[in-house]
This record gives sequence, C-alpha cells and structure tokens, in this order.
Amino acid sequence: MKLNRRLNQLTEADYRNLLVNYRRYTDFNSLGLFRSLLENEKLTLEQRLHLRDAAIEAFPKFYEFLQLKDPFTYLRLNTLGQELTVADERAAWDEIIRAQQRILTEKRIQHRNFGTYAKHNCPYDTCPFYGLMVRPGARLAEHVMHFDSDKRISHGGHINHRAEQRRRERKAWANKRIHLEE
Repeated sequence: MKLNRRLNQLTEADYRNLLVNYRRYTDFNSLGLFRSLLENEKLTLEQRLHLRDAAIEAFPKFYEFLQLKDPFTYLRLNTLGQELTVADERAAWDEIIRAQQRILTEKRIQHRNFGTYAKHNCPYDTCPFYGLMVRPGARLAEHVMHFDSDKRISHGGHINHRAEQRRRERKAWANKRIHLEE
C-alpha cells in the first residue's frame, strides 16, 4: 500500500495513524517523516512537539542516527519551539559532534560519508552540482565531519602514515642541520 501524499501535508490524525501503521506503506520514509514535522504548516507548535515525541518513540534508533545522517534537521527537531542564543547553539553543536564521534566508534564505522556530508548542498537552486554525490574532502563538499581528535586525514578517510613519516624525517634532518651549524 502506498501513502500517495506528501508527508508535510498530513494532519495530526494522519500522522498518528501513519506512526501506528508505517509498516503497511511501501513508500514510507522515516527521514521524510522527521523533516515533514518541521515543514508542515497545518500543525501548531504543540502538535509538532507531541508528534515529534511520538515519532522518537516509534523510531528511537533512527532518531539517534539522525545526528550523523542529517545533523541540521536533528538540531532543529531537538530545539523545536525554543529560542536559542549563539552560546546555546554552539553548545548544542558540540553535543552533536560528541554524539557523532561516539556513534562512529560504537558502530565501528570507518568512513564519514553520510547523508548531508555525502552530497553537494549549496543554497543556490540553479547550481548544476546540487544533490551530486561527492567524496569527503572534495572541493564540492559543502560540509565535512571533523573532530578535534582527528589527525591528518587523506581523501581515503584514513591517516596518511607516509606523510607523517616524511614530516618526522624532515624535522629530524632540520634539527641535525642546526646542531651541525653550531
């Protein structure tokens, strides 16, 4: 059975029915559900908050993974109806970054090519590269997942050991040269 409607045009009763019977619909999209809660103009703020909580109960693992897949949507859902100061927003982003790092280590995921990090998402509608899949670290990549604990990472997503070794050799040569000149 298909839904045959845009999720951001549903009413509160339709959302509740969808959350109970989501397995029946072949075109159901959990990411679309969470995004539609932010975009739906038919719902009041209280209805959105109740539906957000119900959706989180229905999809707790997906909501946690949303921090990796689409952190901007996660932040907007998490702070729905709140006025954020710059410091609050920075603290929320720091928490998201810590959670991303924790999820990647728990699931032993080596790459960082997820959702919004894997596509070119510039704000221009006329951009010919909009929605194009890109490699992490490429020039077309709009967002890059980076942690403070990261070392130099090459395009393959791993630490470039040869570059690190060459850097150590250059430093050792420079130090030896300085001692010889003295």
